Amino acid sequence: MSSILNKKLFWIITGIILAVYFTSPAVGLCLGAFLGLVWGNPLQKMTGKLSKQLLQGAVILLGFGLELGVVLKVGYTSLWITLFSISGTLTLGWILGKIFKVHRDLSLLISTGTAICGGSAIAAMAPSIGASQSHTAVAMAVVFLLNGIALLLFPAIGHLFHMTQSDFGLWSALAIHDTSSVVGAAAIFGAQALAIGTTVKLTRALWILPVSFAGAKLNKSESGAKIPWFLFGFLVAAMIHTLFPTQKVTWDLFAMVGKRMMVATLFLIGAGLSQQELKKIGGGPLINAVVLWLLVSIITFTAIRMGLCHIQIPL
Repeated sequence: MSSILNKKLFWIITGIILAVYFTSPAVGLCLGAFLGLVWGNPLQKMTGKLSKQLLQGAVILLGFGLELGVVLKVGYTSLWITLFSISGTLTLGWILGKIFKVHRDLSLLISTGTAICGGSAIAAMAPSIGASQSHTAVAMAVVFLLNGIALLLFPAIGHLFHMTQSDFGLWSALAIHDTSSVVGAAAIFGAQALAIGTTVKLTRALWILPVSFAGAKLNKSESGAKIPWFLFGFLVAAMIHTLFPTQKVTWDLFAMVGKRMMVATLFLIGAGLSQQELKKIGGGPLINAVVLWLLVSIITFTAIRMGLCHIQIPL
């Protein structure tokens, strides 16, 4: 097996196969992590460099999936909510990172993924702050784990507490990491919850840009990190989608390619994990991520139930 893993083509071809046959990035991450942890990755530098390039390309293509015009039309109703939620989550994440003694980069990746939109936010933030491949992989793994749990638990909790469609849509958009899991949970709950959850989530996702630029500026003072220019591509892609809505089929195709690229990307990122690096990281990140997610879920749920935040988008 070690001789096969030492072949550059093995990693490239496997990534392509995964991207073609699977839609869930978690599949790629799990397989890459399995190979890296069990047999090791002798080409870690190569897969690390390739994963960063694919990450940037995938983020740009994912921008084509944002209906920016629709988001801007109704986003003002949730702008202050997402701003408060994101800033509060990042603050809580910073505090918990200090408490659990988690590496600064890893803590920031977990906080950003929790605050904005899971894997996509981590993908954008990682190169902005110069995060290592292992930190990125761990943050991704934790986020996907919690996404799966949320997809199962949130609809049940919503029905248990007799939440309205609009309230559940808002809660899922604020408390679940990835857009796919928000859409899944909201779709299970109802059509109106799906419409509201998706719209608020897209508004929340737009914060990838300013938060990532802030991360790059912070890191520049320490390691001279370059401005993540690919994020401009993300914004331009969303603008193109808005300016040329008649080509929606094409833009959706680009976004789909971006999602498939994310599968291959996470395969290579997962391959960067090793037993030695995981021992250095420790169990703090998992506890940090779980506590942060629970706090965000409980706080947003309570605020919505108390009527402190509410949104009703015309359907």
